[in-house]
Amino acid sequence: MQLILFDVFNGLITGAFYALMALGLSLILNLSGVINFAHGGFLALGAYLSYTIMPYTGFFGALLVAPVLTAMFGLVIERFLIRPLYGRDPLYSLLLTFGLAYIFEDGSRYIWGAQSVPYQVPAYLSSPLSTEFFFLTGYRVFMVVLVALAVGALFYVLTYTRLGMRIRAGTRDLETVSTLGVNVRILRNLNFGLGIYMAGLAGALAAGLLGLQPTIGTSLLMPSFVAIIVGGLGSLPGTLLGGLLIGVASGLTTVILPSASEAIMYVMMGLVLLIRPRGLMGEEGRVH
Repeated sequence: MQLILFDVFNGLITGAFYALMALGLSLILNLSGVINFAHGGFLALGAYLSYTIMPYTGFFGALLVAPVLTAMFGLVIERFLIRPLYGRDPLYSLLLTFGLAYIFEDGSRYIWGAQSVPYQVPAYLSSPLSTEFFFLTGYRVFMVVLVALAVGALFYVLTYTRLGMRIRAGTRDLETVSTLGVNVRILRNLNFGLGIYMAGLAGALAAGLLGLQPTIGTSLLMPSFVAIIVGGLGSLPGTLLGGLLIGVASGLTTVILPSASEAIMYVMMGLVLLIRPRGLMGEEGRVH
């Protein structure tokens, strides 16, 4: 029983990373139509920035500052590289972000080295909260709580703020939003930055659990795309649900058949597409 709880809790944490990544991906895809293959690179950048500034700001300071710096870098990338491709064949932006992903990964190797670097979590967060449930450390609980707060804050922004309302409206009909006087360029830029912030936060959190190496973003990218497909294109709640589901499913599969723990998410995706092509909570017509 303890082993099952261990794997389910691990799966929940991994699913939380998938959900954070996927929410950022979904924000960018829904409004701008950009399939951001560089999202994993932004995650790695957030993790490495957190590692770099931690000696000066401390662990919690780095956790606050690194995602913001990552988002600011994302704003620059959107402004000068991605914005000129809006309105053109989506293949151009896909190839651009695919190339950026390799640039991020090789740049990380050049600056911080090809090997893992030590990412120190405060000792009082690393110790187990219970001798019976040894896997329940303060850092794991802290991550779950922080991810929940970040997701709650994101949905609050999208629901109750003027920026969020414009993003939601632009997701449905960007041309109409533009005719109403909204600066679509700024809207897309801020939305892109918000999506990249989620990736930077996921990276700063993941480094303390998964270790920090240049490929940390690559390992979380494809499951994040799977989470979007399972949850449903156009649905942020569905994306959140999809990330948690595939994380828990992978954790449970580890108990029964460890070799299939990664494959199970693709099996889930195939089954969902067969039964409900638009995803669990996807909007009608998004698959077209």
